[in-house]
Amino acid sequence: MLKGKGYFLKQLTAQTRIRSVDVGREMEGSTPPSVFIGSWNYPKVYAGPMMAAEHEATEIYDSPEEWVPGGYEQDEIINYRVNLVRGKRELDVTDVEDRLAVKLQETALSKRSSMGEVKFRNQPRGLRLSDEHTPHGPSAFLEEYRVEEGSWDRDLEKAYYDTDLKAKEAILDLHRRETHFSKMQKALSVGAFGLKRNRRMVPTRWSITACDSTIGNHLLEEVRQNDILDCYRVYGHQSLNNSYQVILLPTAWQYEWTESFIKVLGGRTHTFGDHETNLGKRGYSCVGGCYYSCKMAVLEQLHREKIQAGAIILREAYPGYVPLGVFNVRENVRAAVKGKPTEHNTLIEALDQALGKLTLPIETYERESLLLRENLHNVQTSLSMFT
Repeated sequence: MLKGKGYFLKQLTAQTRIRSVDVGREMEGSTPPSVFIGSWNYPKVYAGPMMAAEHEATEIYDSPEEWVPGGYEQDEIINYRVNLVRGKRELDVTDVEDRLAVKLQETALSKRSSMGEVKFRNQPRGLRLSDEHTPHGPSAFLEEYRVEEGSWDRDLEKAYYDTDLKAKEAILDLHRRETHFSKMQKALSVGAFGLKRNRRMVPTRWSITACDSTIGNHLLEEVRQNDILDCYRVYGHQSLNNSYQVILLPTAWQYEWTESFIKVLGGRTHTFGDHETNLGKRGYSCVGGCYYSCKMAVLEQLHREKIQAGAIILREAYPGYVPLGVFNVRENVRAAVKGKPTEHNTLIEALDQALGKLTLPIETYERESLLLRENLHNVQTSLSMFT
């Protein structure tokens, strides 16, 4: 392992060459709507809107739920994102009634894209890539931000005005109403949810994992009450230079995520993984937010079908892969488990099916896994008892 996944991704993003959009100190354009709350120097954070120099609807620029089902190519998504220019100003996370914070709440709760104007202190520079959140284009300190008033998403608006509703309950209610994940995440990040006295801004990357884990943990409580799946299932999906294989096991809940980056950084393969048993997981995952995005997507499907199962997910990323954020995992796994699975009587058959769609041998995944090894060991032990 190359000093952990975090170090690997820093090296990968450092060598990725993408040209950012060039804009001046003043800009007119459209916000999808989009906001970004940084995490550096928390609880003093850099918060602000993101806007594209476009005089047309830009919702697709910040709608990751549409990209995988819509078959958008990686270059299209990158083009949307690098055209979003970020303005920023330092705010304390508790300053949710600050003038800029209120403007950001209005932006995040908007039903559709809105026209606006921004004035920067200096010319926006740079480009931000991350495996946690979607990329964005250049950024600069904000002097002015004006945006036209638009209608709010009704469900988000209801949660905003209910100052006696806890943030957790707001997220779960919005998920039940099938609100787009990105919409509820942005609203949480600007401090639009929760008890009035507790409201605060949440850094974008933290708000994504907060929504994933809140929904996932709630679904798991209900899934644990369901009957266990009666066979092995394999689901698969490929897009954005990735391949995903989801194996469901006829067991009580257990979960393992393993991902391999094949010649994405140099000529080597780098594999990372994490897991939880039926007892759950303590601490934050060593592989980052993708662990929770995948878990939530799998539990959504188990909850829909009213079944319980174990889950082993294998992911491969291929040359040309660019970190686009954990939506890549969430939406690809969602797409996989909504498809028609193959059904198998044994784990060996299920693994043969899954590995037939991947490029690496089983030994690569076994070295990084625990649950896969244990389940294979149990199968081999059982077989030896009858030979």
